[in-house]
Amino acid sequence: MNRFIVLEAVLRNKSFTKAAEQLGYTQSSVSQMMSNLEKEFNMHILKRSRSGVELTPDGEKLYPHIRQALRQYRGLIDTANAINGLQSGTVRIGAITSVSCYWLPDLFKEFKALYPQINFVLNQGDYGTIIDWLKTDQIDFAIMTAEYGEGFNKTIVHNTNMNAFIPVDHPYTNADVVPIEALADDPFILVEGGGYSEPLEAFKRSGVTPNVRYKIQDDYTIMAMVEAGLGVSILSELVYRRTDFNIVSKPVEPNVTRPVAIVYKSKDELPIASQHFAKFIIDRKEELK
Repeated sequence: MNRFIVLEAVLRNKSFTKAAEQLGYTQSSVSQMMSNLEKEFNMHILKRSRSGVELTPDGEKLYPHIRQALRQYRGLIDTANAINGLQSGTVRIGAITSVSCYWLPDLFKEFKALYPQINFVLNQGDYGTIIDWLKTDQIDFAIMTAEYGEGFNKTIVHNTNMNAFIPVDHPYTNADVVPIEALADDPFILVEGGGYSEPLEAFKRSGVTPNVRYKIQDDYTIMAMVEAGLGVSILSELVYRRTDFNIVSKPVEPNVTRPVAIVYKSKDELPIASQHFAKFIIDRKEELK
């Protein structure tokens, strides 16, 4: 079963090296396990491409059955954990940058103080990537916007403000709020959402079109570009709290918010450890800031 778990990690990371780092193996051990797996099934399962390691056509036919075997195995482990109490288990989460940086470290620490043997696997990505992980059972649940991901169950835990991020010499530096129409006049740096964007929806509601000059996935890269005077952006207020960038963050008018939710397929299908951790977050939603 370990080889199935390693295969899942390789596909999630599109890399033997990253999978090895995540699971605590050497890169050569991961390569050997994947080679043995291919020998066992007498077929090539993986191939290297420009985007990284991915499934071959034969691997694509086989992998759904491997996922099913993993689900059954994890269900078996969960049942044993439930019988013995929550003594062990792994929680697999997909999250956006602001959540993974500013909420999850403290939540992990508090939860592990109660359940020291619980492990976490955290995958950070954009909305589209996270939804793909949910669909293919690479994560147990996600923490992301409630506005995206049709067909999934969602429990909102926080409404986060999205602020304007502007250079220190911007005309609205000393203003209390920044009208969204004013941001449309500047080069706009869009955080790549993978299918959904709060800023673009906000511009659309206000009847203005932003001058999108750059599309970037990383919040910190965007803040560095704002500091360099390359443009303006709208990001979660959370990312401004622990930054040394010489930039200004102001509320946007009309207000732009992100309803952050726990997103999952089915509560009954969640592993026991993930059920407990999801409830742990929900019980503390008033403390999330």
